Amino acid sequence: MAEVLALVDYGAGNLHSVENALKAAGAEHIKVTADPDVVRAADRIVLPGVGSFKACAEGLQAIPHLVEAMAERVLVGGAPFLGICVGMQLLADRGVEHGVTPGLGWIGGEVRLIERTDPAIKIPHMGWNDVIVHSHAPLVEAGEAYFLHSYHFAPEDGHHAIAMTDHGGGLVAAVARDNLVGVQFHPEKSQGYGLALLRNFLEWKP
Repeated sequence: MAEVLALVDYGAGNLHSVENALKAAGAEHIKVTADPDVVRAADRIVLPGVGSFKACAEGLQAIPHLVEAMAERVLVGGAPFLGICVGMQLLADRGVEHGVTPGLGWIGGEVRLIERTDPAIKIPHMGWNDVIVHSHAPLVEAGEAYFLHSYHFAPEDGHHAIAMTDHGGGLVAAVARDNLVGVQFHPEKSQGYGLALLRNFLEWKP
């Protein structure tokens, strides 16, 4: 029986492009859904996200029982999980954009504003940049990906940072723990590099 992938729809945008990229990577049964029962039954879960941490976190929490269903399937059931951009940032304990907002707390850390260490460095961090991968990284490979963000994930445990990029200093490009992976870049905008990541996710058996 073919696997079902739940692409979580909580009003955070970029669903269509992520769905198309997943199809291009080989996903056959994608359910774009906010239904907790569908999430509980899914084999794999993808959480996208664009915009502010606060708006995305509040949008996710506003759907009854959705966060509980995700936790049940991912943290208890062990389903492979991929967070994209703000979907990756939501794994943190909190974000400080527009005030302190709680995240999922699945990977300890905080999402904070990129510090401008050089006047020549522009914020947001936008465009193509290198992804430098640590040796223990699942799914993510070295290459070049498309970024668009003003805030970055600062994990409490540096081991959870599996890839970095450089924008006036090191920024976390990807995090992971157990069956969870999050990427700050947009695989759906990263052409062949992004499709390779999504194919790795579809085949991943953590």
